Amino acid sequence: MKEAIFSDLDGTLLDHKTYSYVKAKKSINLIKRKKIPLVFCTSKTRAEVEFYRKKLGIKDPFISENGGAIFIPRNYFDFRYKCKKGKYNIIEVGVGYQELQKIVDKIKRKGIKIITFKDLTAKEVAKDAGLKLERARLAKKREYDVVFKVNKKDIKKIEKIVKKNKLKLLKGGRYYHINKSDKGKAVRILTKMLKKKIGKIKTIGFGDSENDFDMLDNVDVPYLVKRPNNKYKSKRYNKANGIGPVGFNKVILEVLK
Repeated sequence: MKEAIFSDLDGTLLDHKTYSYVKAKKSINLIKRKKIPLVFCTSKTRAEVEFYRKKLGIKDPFISENGGAIFIPRNYFDFRYKCKKGKYNIIEVGVGYQELQKIVDKIKRKGIKIITFKDLTAKEVAKDAGLKLERARLAKKREYDVVFKVNKKDIKKIEKIVKKNKLKLLKGGRYYHINKSDKGKAVRILTKMLKKKIGKIKTIGFGDSENDFDMLDNVDVPYLVKRPNNKYKSKRYNKANGIGPVGFNKVILEVLK
């Protein structure tokens, strides 16, 4: 039985502070040698994921912005399916950014101080997130997910507004997110398609934060890597013995050896 791997990026495949994948490079090379699908399932934008796919030489589909959309390279699947066509075949799971921005405007009218990436310049995003300027510009190119910071005391108020508008509030490694996306639904859709392409597969998932739980709940073998504080975000799921990419690397080398 062949494996298919779904992995978060920030804090999982990438180091939490430096955004480096070096500590997972050995396992990534093994995945590529064995021609195992490696699907990035992340809160990052399409533009950000493209940067890492190019760096790592990954040519499999990916899931952006907490399940907002599935981006499938053209001709990756040899069967027909419903999608938006362009540079990629796109299956949209969430709603567009403009729709989400209306909810942000409602929150602000309630007097709640919420700061989104749209409110910040690329330089300010770079400083706040510890990103290089060019990658901060890519992080601002959001299509399906609003990233924001807010005082913790206001989270309950925001959650109430978000739920009233039938949207989701998620907590990531650094920021909160508002969307109508679903990593779990995106994983289920893509898994079904991979099975049609490959045959019977075992799906393995890796994450580090609460916004990865939907993904982990929809793979056969789910793993949590350690957070920078050397702790796990949940008592559920299998545990990868290492922080971020170190944990990812250990599990992959053991599972695929």
